[in-house]
Amino acid sequence: MAKRNIVITGGAGFIGSHVVRLMVNKYPDYNIINLDKLTYAGNLANLKDVESKPNYKFVKMDICDFEAFYQLMQDEKVDGIIHLAAESHVDRSIKDPFTFARTNVMGTLSLLQAAKLYWESLPEKYEGKRFYHISTDEVYGALQMNHPEGIEPPFKTVASSEGHKAYGDEFFYETTKYNPHSPYSAAKASSDHFVRAYHDTYGMPTIVTNCSNNYGPYQFPEKLIPLFINNIRHRKPLPVYGKGENVRDWLYVEDHARAIDLIFHEGKTAETYNIGGFNEWKNIDLIKVMIKTVDRILGNPEGHSLDLITYVTDRLGHDARYAIDSTKLQKELGWEPSLQFEEGIEKTVRWYLENQEWMDNITSGEYEKYYDSMYNNR
Repeated sequence: MAKRNIVITGGAGFIGSHVVRLMVNKYPDYNIINLDKLTYAGNLANLKDVESKPNYKFVKMDICDFEAFYQLMQDEKVDGIIHLAAESHVDRSIKDPFTFARTNVMGTLSLLQAAKLYWESLPEKYEGKRFYHISTDEVYGALQMNHPEGIEPPFKTVASSEGHKAYGDEFFYETTKYNPHSPYSAAKASSDHFVRAYHDTYGMPTIVTNCSNNYGPYQFPEKLIPLFINNIRHRKPLPVYGKGENVRDWLYVEDHARAIDLIFHEGKTAETYNIGGFNEWKNIDLIKVMIKTVDRILGNPEGHSLDLITYVTDRLGHDARYAIDSTKLQKELGWEPSLQFEEGIEKTVRWYLENQEWMDNITSGEYEKYYDSMYNNR
């Protein structure tokens, strides 16, 4: 493939680190620039295996710093941006909505404007350029659970567990109207609109994708799956919102990274693609699968950790159900998830239990020293 200079924002985070790793290894002729502010959720230890590669570069930067990013665009001759940097934890957005508005909205606008000014200054202008914005299914709001007993999904893929049910006959499509309910999803919805506005107003070649809940290695342990694996390991309570009846669609992070790679290279400009795992699970059922898996791997008797489940007051504005239809992505670009959910959970649980030092460094705060040791001491 032709040489490219690509900035991946939020590349030290959970999804971002998987995308960086994939792109660095798959495209040795590309220059991959990992741009990350290294907030609490950014961890350069996630990328130890690629940090010495000649086509990888890390830049510590706040995406809200317009002048610095504009200079980077010029210095690195950037022709592609894959934008993942965002504040993403809903509970934090409820407590601190200003931070989410600043990073997710103003940060995205800063990137867009810098890209616009640089690309429009070039003789070829937007030719061969791409601004790819990764968003969330939460911008769509919530779906009804009008079939509590479950119905067969209208589509099947290799990732759909045999006999697994959908919890309603409605799904999120690319044409679904936005209806965000949390400060996090409201901020992401706003950033989505800005990205599309830059295409419609200035002709910038943009793409937006909305994905379902990701899981897998390197996820910061404030999120449900790594948090609960760690809590089971240490015999700590497993706090479940409400009755645990809320439903989410789960996508293995490496499958998401593959989709991002495919869409960046082959997706149509100005299009939206939904990326989902075709795996709806009630939170309480997911937690029980994790308990069963962790207990088995640790050699505990079956059901040993069920007593750790602790029901707590439900989250404010907690959406009942998310479920993405990825048919457009399947039909147009040929992508589909590779793992059944039970396979993905098995791989995920084993990774966290086999990488306890990584988890312990997160919970102790030691991971924050990695940047200093790798970059400030050079």
